[in-house]
Amino acid sequence: MSAGTVARVVTIVTGLWLMAAPVILAYGRPASASDRSVGPLAVSMGLIALWQATRGVRWVGLLLGAWAIAAPWLLGFGGAALASGTGAGIALIGCAFLRGEIEQRYGGGWRAIGAKGREADDS
Repeated sequence: MSAGTVARVVTIVTGLWLMAAPVILAYGRPASASDRSVGPLAVSMGLIALWQATRGVRWVGLLLGAWAIAAPWLLGFGGAALASGTGAGIALIGCAFLRGEIEQRYGGGWRAIGAKGREADDS
């Protein structure tokens, strides 16, 4: 398994943790609302970024992680919610920077369309 794949799996598990943490650690609003918003987004982002063609979506983890770290101070909560959010935020930000190997190239963008047009003209 490549580093990129491991990072996406960690992102998914972190998102699942954020959704479950309010129940497991017994904390309420506003921390639970924040975690239950960031968690599903992190899981979705991690799943989408598993594929090479869409792995650029991993950069959304920077925003989600930054929010998870900043939310305790902006929304005024602490304790277990603070520790959980900060740890999850650090994990999301760290995983966003791990891109993995490039195994295949996809598309070619506008160059590919132009190249096909030139090949037809040469016939």
